Amino acid sequence: MFGLIGHLTSLEHAQSVAKELGYPEYADQGLDFWCSAPPQIVDDITVTSVTGQKIQGKYVESCFLPEMLATRRIKAATRKVVNAMAHAQKHGINITALGGFSSIIFENFNLQQIQQIRNVKLEFERFTTGNTHTAYIICKQVEQAAPKLNIELSKATVAVCGATGDIGSAVCRWLNSRTDVADLLLIARNQERLQDLQAELGRGKIMDLNEALPQADIVVWVASMPKGMEIDPLVLKPTCLLIDGGYPKNLSTQIQRSGVHVLKGGIVEHSLDIEWKIMSIVNMDSPARHLFACFAESMLLEFERWYTNFSWGRNRITVEKMDEIGRVSLKHGFRPLLV
Repeated sequence: MFGLIGHLTSLEHAQSVAKELGYPEYADQGLDFWCSAPPQIVDDITVTSVTGQKIQGKYVESCFLPEMLATRRIKAATRKVVNAMAHAQKHGINITALGGFSSIIFENFNLQQIQQIRNVKLEFERFTTGNTHTAYIICKQVEQAAPKLNIELSKATVAVCGATGDIGSAVCRWLNSRTDVADLLLIARNQERLQDLQAELGRGKIMDLNEALPQADIVVWVASMPKGMEIDPLVLKPTCLLIDGGYPKNLSTQIQRSGVHVLKGGIVEHSLDIEWKIMSIVNMDSPARHLFACFAESMLLEFERWYTNFSWGRNRITVEKMDEIGRVSLKHGFRPLLV
């Protein structure tokens, strides 16, 4: 059995869908209540591969909200993640994906040091961040969407915002070794990590966001921030592909200008309907078919019986592992979302 640990996009969103999740008593509660609310299994899932194989899964609502980071309720945020992991493990789930901010919190606050959660000793091999599949899908979105806009990668400048993160660095490695992209612009807050990445790649120009955006034919936004970044669409090139790999995805509402195509980064489409309700609660356009690539990674690991933390730690994603997860993604009927 596979699991998905997720969270809602805001307190307002959580209050509005509490009834659909099966907890109407949460609907009129404020942030302090959500800080203390325990994780809950709120959805049973059935996924069918194009091979005919069927698997079962469960969605664990962590009750984490991004406002917890914005209001410095760090202890509540970290507690949410490890409690949700313990909850998944107690229910016998073999492999569980940490979705959204769950994986970011786990990495940034070094939660691997917290292994004992009450009477549960966390077995980290039961969990995956899903970042390898997410990085693979974003790279495929770059490769497949650019030609539709008449952007030739061999002549294109690609800016990666959040380049030193787990997903961002993997995207840079792929673009560097699997494509003939003309220029890479590396954007992140930590200059030392940027220099290390530049040295690893043997190329790439370190820039700040304002300097990079007017030069980029393609912008890959994978910065790990609780709130979306505001981008002035007037500074972008007349034809520009912008891949929004953040959560929640809100760049499409900010950037509405002719010639700028905003793609929901890290989203996959499955060939067959998935039996679940959670994707309609998070407002996917086609909730029976569309899902986050990180969630799909746990499904793929269950299909293949690869019960291991396939994606784990920071900046360990290799192009070879992206190839590996990409192969089974295609095998079971997943493809990058290009609309």
